[in-house]
Amino acid sequence: MKRLVASIIILCFGAVHMVTANQTETVATSAVPNLNLTAESAVVMEAGTGTLIYEKEKDKELPPASVTKVMSLLLIFQEIDSGKLKLDDKITVSEHAASMGGSQVYLEPQEVQDAETLIKCVVIASANDAVVALAEHISGSEDAFVKRMNEEAEKLGMKHTTFKNACGLDENGHVTSAYDIALMSRELTVEHPDIFKYTKIWMDSFTHTTKKGTKEFQLSNTNKMIKQYSGCTGLKTGSTSTAKFCLSATATRNDVELIAVVMASDDSKSRMKDAGALLDYGFANCQVVEDVTTAKEIGQIRVQRGKKDTVSYPSEITTKITRIKQGNEELKKEIKIHSLTAPVKKGQTIGEIVYKDGSGTAAKTKIKAGENVEKMDYLASLREIAENYF
Repeated sequence: MKRLVASIIILCFGAVHMVTANQTETVATSAVPNLNLTAESAVVMEAGTGTLIYEKEKDKELPPASVTKVMSLLLIFQEIDSGKLKLDDKITVSEHAASMGGSQVYLEPQEVQDAETLIKCVVIASANDAVVALAEHISGSEDAFVKRMNEEAEKLGMKHTTFKNACGLDENGHVTSAYDIALMSRELTVEHPDIFKYTKIWMDSFTHTTKKGTKEFQLSNTNKMIKQYSGCTGLKTGSTSTAKFCLSATATRNDVELIAVVMASDDSKSRMKDAGALLDYGFANCQVVEDVTTAKEIGQIRVQRGKKDTVSYPSEITTKITRIKQGNEELKKEIKIHSLTAPVKKGQTIGEIVYKDGSGTAAKTKIKAGENVEKMDYLASLREIAENYF
């Protein structure tokens, strides 16, 4: 490596895992500290790389209460980013959506609200009626939406999750784990960062317009860590008598983004204390380094049967790597270039940069084509054959 720059100095002592698209690889294991958590299950993850820094019963299946809405919001923001759902789309509240108990904003049947208002109700006030109204609008019914939730969970490798509803009300078999919550929280925040426009709102309001007239309704953020923990950016609280107190908390300091998940904490204050302890541990005990791979290291990437012999790519490629300070083996870097035949599309993966230590793969970064390379036409092919032959 030409450059290896430490952006944060962190000491990590817990079991650490690197999350990839289809698997979780153990990077290092050492003594796990006692953080005196009341939560039955907990994790803290570095969001950029997906490295799991600390765990306590990470795969224990428990009811998640309204933290369920992280998955609902992920699907909602997928719809927004794909253009299928517009923020100003008008949504009519059904009898079913209006009948939701628990945390709600008291939407009435046939009441019409725009999608953004309902999203605010979900994110800020954890409104069950609002999230079901969105689910029905997107998928036609809550059941169809829940089916998509479970399909997405499977794609993300959430092996200890089964969703039974879109809002998180207690229901037999509606379970997930702290680690699975971290996975879906990472997917939501990394792939759809616009969620933070809403999670950081402390107070807001909207207007009910029904046959009874208009009425202002105040929204207050259920996540008190927004005000009480430095750097907190979100994400979602949840509590029921069965689930006790749950939280997926996101926070950023010095460009490092962490996700702390607690499940079944004793009470609201304990939930915040547990999440704060996890985030403190993450920020204090991890090392994130950056390595810059230059075009000089990679060299020319050739294309067969293309109108051009080579394809361009970024001149510098930066990779973030979360490292264990104690007992870290030296990182080894390997550049793998794919065999390419035209046509090549701009943005196509044409190689990868792999970082390994004694415990396995620590990080991977894709090399992507910076241009299109069209397939060679017939006359050019004949010319190349002739040149090569003679």
